[in-house]
Amino acid sequence: MRVVGGRTHYGEAVGIMTLETVFPRIPGDVGNASTFRFPVKLRTVKGASINRVVKQGDPALLEPFIEAAKELEKEGVRAITTSCGFLALFQDELAKSVKIPVFASSLMQVPLVYKMLGKGHKVGIITADSGSLSEKHLRAAGIDSIPLAIAGMEDQEEFPKAFLRNETAIDPDKIRAEIVGVVKNLVSKNPDIGAFVLECANMPPYSAAIQEATGLPVFDIVTFINYVYGAVVRKPFKESFM
Repeated sequence: MRVVGGRTHYGEAVGIMTLETVFPRIPGDVGNASTFRFPVKLRTVKGASINRVVKQGDPALLEPFIEAAKELEKEGVRAITTSCGFLALFQDELAKSVKIPVFASSLMQVPLVYKMLGKGHKVGIITADSGSLSEKHLRAAGIDSIPLAIAGMEDQEEFPKAFLRNETAIDPDKIRAEIVGVVKNLVSKNPDIGAFVLECANMPPYSAAIQEATGLPVFDIVTFINYVYGAVVRKPFKESFM
């Protein structure tokens, strides 16, 4: 059997385009490579600040993201994602720019999650900034007609320091408590929530705490990446019988 090369590095099936940030990315965060049970290739998109992506939805960032996606494709990744759910705005253009799957936002899981729930249920969305998560973002993710209950972290104390203001130190215990508090409040107001989807790619470290507090399924960018990885890197089944 002959093996053909053509590039320098191999084995990184998923490329992750990250914002240009300095806050800590603890295990579970999409920007921490140890989050995954398989190698990933991280690529910072220069100029993609939190403010430009979340607050402004700056269309001038589309071209740098397309360039990063094309570079990752050339380097051999089999699928590409990002580190911010607000990048749903760029989904269609990014997908057109390469020949491999692109899933720009965790929010793209919402239609599947909703289909799994019985009638009369809502999908709960926890976002970094509910004031910035517009109808345009929901349309871009294909979820503007789905029953949703949305809550943001922008009014908390610890979470915005890092993930909205890009400070260099965080207290994960405080962030966990804040997220759980927001989630419990949302459920108390919307007892028909059947599952959660976390918009923010920095929230997966706290997904287990959300599930423990609510007893509900929790989907995030890590569940999405694991799902796509399982599709683009298929492993043969052993030929054995019980």
